[in-house]
Amino acid sequence: MESWEFGQAIRRWRDHLAPEKVGVPVGDRRRAAGLRREELAGLAGISVDYLTRLEQGRATSPSSQVVEALARALRLSDAERELLFRLAGLAAPGRDLISTRITPSVQRLLDRLAHTPVAVYDAAWNLIVANQPYDALMGETTSWRGIERNAVWRHLIGPGNRTLHTPEELAHFQSLLVADLRMTAARYRADHELKRLVAELASHSPRFAELWESGEVGSPQDQSRHKIIGHPDVGLIALDCDTLIVAGDDLRITVYTAEPGTEDAERLALAIVLGTQALVD
Repeated sequence: MESWEFGQAIRRWRDHLAPEKVGVPVGDRRRAAGLRREELAGLAGISVDYLTRLEQGRATSPSSQVVEALARALRLSDAERELLFRLAGLAAPGRDLISTRITPSVQRLLDRLAHTPVAVYDAAWNLIVANQPYDALMGETTSWRGIERNAVWRHLIGPGNRTLHTPEELAHFQSLLVADLRMTAARYRADHELKRLVAELASHSPRFAELWESGEVGSPQDQSRHKIIGHPDVGLIALDCDTLIVAGDDLRITVYTAEPGTEDAERLALAIVLGTQALVD
């Protein structure tokens, strides 16, 4: 990899990206016209130290996931994204691999939902990005790393989330997640990261192995869209949870909303205010 050129490209795009374009608050005393290093690191989900080393050419061979995250955070065009991958010594993922690419059109959709809890997953249910209202409602996600960002792992092995399930509801939801992952594995047979994910899930969860071998079909969209969220400060919030599929890019966009004018809508608004303030502080 041409480490210096890769780092300079990141720095150049960072300096020219207006903070308000990516939802970063701009104070009266701000001097930087573009994004600060810590702001880009936060948007990309990497450490400030690692971003510093990348920009200075001291870190080499970033993973495809890191390059994709930087391209997404910098709002790069398709041509600019292609260049960033080439500077990293990588080929941009093709159609035979699961994409974590959020296209400009999808990003515009997310921008319009900036005050609504939204999370975006790839075809293997790895969390790509969650906005601040989502973190305020469901708990902070920016510190999750590796397999912690996978929804299948979180609901079969890990801590899950703040959604309240009966044992029967949880078992059904788990079966739908695994069934959807099985369908993804059939579509992306050349994706080695996906194969590693399936192997790790199977080795750590007998429940996953049982569901994987069952051959059941289904999708998390088949589950009831009505969810009860147990928020630590606001209490129980009844919400509608809709999962939108971006067919061409094989993304899953999960959106949480409340019926306007209800107590649940008021609780959701309060949870977002409280949580967003805590995340900004």
